[in-house]
Amino acid sequence: MEFFGFLRRGRHERAGYALYGAAVAAARAACLYRELGVPDTLDGRFDLLCLYAFLLVRRLAALPPPGPALAQASFDAMFADMDVNLREMGAGDLSVGRKVKAMWEAFHGRAAAYRKALEAGEGPALAEALGRNVWRGAPPPGAADRLARLVRAQSAHLAGQTLADFVAGRASFLPATEALR
Repeated sequence: MEFFGFLRRGRHERAGYALYGAAVAAARAACLYRELGVPDTLDGRFDLLCLYAFLLVRRLAALPPPGPALAQASFDAMFADMDVNLREMGAGDLSVGRKVKAMWEAFHGRAAAYRKALEAGEGPALAEALGRNVWRGAPPPGAADRLARLVRAQSAHLAGQTLADFVAGRASFLPATEALR
């Protein structure tokens, strides 16, 4: 760690970590794994974290300043956390960078697919993108459609939250059981 590294930390770092924490908590909802059959594996958990982080970053990036800076701070928090978690799971120092890069690329690929699908409207594109990514192409019957409804509900819920809340590090997601109805 560089001695003067603290000078480069963004002024939104604390809020970014708090916002990212809200996405992590939402992605860990047990009903997503139990009711939708999302694999309760490292990959399945990563896929849901990517989904919730995407929703958060998308909302923040659409706001006036400092929304985009908060989006970057949340994204940075996510990948700092990935680095720490890989090290705690025993990944060697030499492989951590490569693994984080692969996760970064996976996040961006998923985010691009989800963004395009959401922009396409109410059709099947979002459920198809979720099926390809979350279940690797084999979702349980109806699960991808239900998750697509949840994504749209979460997106609408985030759209109703204020920039002031986000600046203060507060983001809320609907309880998954409610959003799945």
